[in-house]
Amino acid sequence: MGFFRLFIFGALIYLLYRLVKSALGSTKIIDQRRTNGVIDEMVQDPSCKTYIPRRDAQKRSVAGREYFFCSKECADKFQEEMKR
Repeated sequence: MGFFRLFIFGALIYLLYRLVKSALGSTKIIDQRRTNGVIDEMVQDPSCKTYIPRRDAQKRSVAGREYFFCSKECADKFQEEMKR
């Protein structure tokens, strides 16, 4: 009888854990149909070689070409190097 109670208690604890985990899980729902399955494109900073999401990047046009940077400092540094 004691084993059965322990089993039921363990099952209830597990179910409670799963409920709490699902409730606290991801609350942000992304509609992948609207984004054609791509959530965000990663771009590489040409100055420091760091990959960043395109939406967060600093965008600059240098010598007629568009570049993406992780920060204003990297963009300024790259622009100065291109002038040389």
